[in-house]
Amino acid sequence: MRFIRAAALLMSAVLLQAVVPPVPRHAPEFVIHFPAGSQQLLSSYRGKVVALLFVYTTCVHCQHTSQVFTKLNAEYGARGFQPIDVAFNDMSNLFVKDFVKEFGITYPVGFSPKEPVLDYLGIPVIERWVVPQIVWIDRKGTIRSQTPALGDEKLLKESYWREMIETLLKEPAESAKKPAVHKATSAKKT
Repeated sequence: MRFIRAAALLMSAVLLQAVVPPVPRHAPEFVIHFPAGSQQLLSSYRGKVVALLFVYTTCVHCQHTSQVFTKLNAEYGARGFQPIDVAFNDMSNLFVKDFVKEFGITYPVGFSPKEPVLDYLGIPVIERWVVPQIVWIDRKGTIRSQTPALGDEKLLKESYWREMIETLLKEPAESAKKPAVHKATSAKKT
């Protein structure tokens, strides 16, 4: 009986691990809704180093994390770093404005229903997960790191966040191939 239970646990762990999308991978499109009724596509931030934070406005850890990212945004924003919070707790659309004001958040904070967030993260609806969930996207639109569903203490520390920001900011942005510029020369007639 122990063997069957152990085998079932092992199989469950393997199956859950297989569901989580691999990193690195292309960042899929995501729509961020804002309280004023506007929305923005995640792809509009291409060219920046993006920390996409999926948070609950009522979560103490999320509140603290957003305050730290406000500080990091002040430090690194001018160099191309862009944090974005997406609140996805029930009725988060009603709480975003107060969340921003109460915790002094100085970067974009939007909201989304839970299902698109879990789909974006690759977390099955029946799986347990923690917040905040942080996805790191490089300038080229590639997800380079993602918090596992049940969290990882190392990935939720300011030292790791700084390391990610500094590493990704050093990488060049994807540049479109520009046509060669040829200087016109005029031949002098004598």
